[in-house]
Amino acid sequence: MTQHILQGRTEREVLWFQRRGFLQAAAAWTSMGGFAAAHAQSSSNIVELTGDALLNGRRLLPRESIVSGDRIETGPNSNLIFVIGNSSFLVRQNSRLTVDRGNSINLVSVLRLVTGAVASVWGKGSRRQIVTPTLTAGIRGTGVYTEVFANQNQRSYFCNCYGEVEMRAGRDVALSISSYHQAFWGEMEPKNGRLLTPAKAINHTDEELEFLARLVDQRTAWQIMGKKGVKDGKGYMDEQPAQAHPANAYR
Repeated sequence: MTQHILQGRTEREVLWFQRRGFLQAAAAWTSMGGFAAAHAQSSSNIVELTGDALLNGRRLLPRESIVSGDRIETGPNSNLIFVIGNSSFLVRQNSRLTVDRGNSINLVSVLRLVTGAVASVWGKGSRRQIVTPTLTAGIRGTGVYTEVFANQNQRSYFCNCYGEVEMRAGRDVALSISSYHQAFWGEMEPKNGRLLTPAKAINHTDEELEFLARLVDQRTAWQIMGKKGVKDGKGYMDEQPAQAHPANAYR
C-alpha cells in the first residue's frame, strides 16, 4: 500500500478498493462482460454505487447506465464508480458534475466538476477537457485526480497522475508531462502573481488509479515502467530540485 497525504478526506474514502463489497461488485461487473459489455451498451456501466446519488435530478439505481450529457450528484458517504467508453470514473461523496457529450453517448468531451472530487482514467482519443471553477485541463490518454474545495471558496486541485495535460488558469498555461503525480492548485486569487501554482499529491492513491485503469484494460505509467517515483507532486520518477515543477515555468 503506497503512502498518501489526506487534506479534508478520510482513510475510508481513499481505501474503497479494499472493501469486500467493492471487490464483489468489480468481480460481478467483470463476469457480466465488464468493459466490453459496457462499451457495447449491453449492460449497466456502473461498477459500484454505495450510498445515494442523483442522475439528472432523480435517484440513480445501480442497474442503470450513465451516458455523456448526464448530470451527477453524490450524497454524503457515497461512492460511485462507472465507465463511459474507454474512460473510467470514481466520484467521491458530496460531488456535483456533468459529463458533456462528445461525438456519441460513449464519448465524454468535457467533465465539469462543480464541487467534490473525481478520479478518472482516460483512454487515448480526441482532445478532451476537465473544467473546474478555477482551472481547465486539456487531456488525451491519462490518469488524473480533480477536487474542488467548497470550504476554500472553490479553490481547485488537479493531479496529473500520469500522461500529458495542458493546464490553464486565467492567463497562466503550463504543459504537464507526468510519470508519477504532478499536482497543481487553481487559485481563486493570484499568489505571487500566479493563478496556477504547484501542489503536493493529496487525497488519492496509486491503487485507486490502478483499479480505474484496469476497468478499461489499461495500466498506469508506473505499472508499465515497473517502478514508482517520489510522490511529492512534481511528477517525476526521480527526485528533482524544488523549481522543477512546470507551474514555476509556465508561459
